[in-house]
Amino acid sequence: QVQLQESGPGLVKPSQTLSLTCTVSGGSITGNSYYWSWIRQPPGKGLEWIGLTTYFDDTFYSPSLKSRTSISRDTSKNQFTLQLSSVTPEDTAKYYCTSYSNSYFTDWGQGTQVTVSS
Repeated sequence: QVQLQESGPGLVKPSQTLSLTCTVSGGSITGNSYYWSWIRQPPGKGLEWIGLTTYFDDTFYSPSLKSRTSISRDTSKNQFTLQLSSVTPEDTAKYYCTSYSNSYFTDWGQGTQVTVSS
């Protein structure tokens, strides 16, 4: 079991880039036990998978968000980051980082609310 903590601004202006960081403790993001994922939940809606990075540093993204999404790693800090460009109010959501193993999202951060508004 690992612990994850999201951080980043809670308010982003339309057309700007949303940037969030997930700090992992209790395990290495380069270890072969987990992949690392981002998920979001807009108000009143279900969970939406955004993308993930593997311990090989490959990345996979939701087709609906792929053109605007980038996930990267900082192995020196044991962190991975999400960047979502050209945001609109429809990107307002609670954003979660998770570990992923054997087809399950196993450990979750507490989530961070991001609002897109001018």
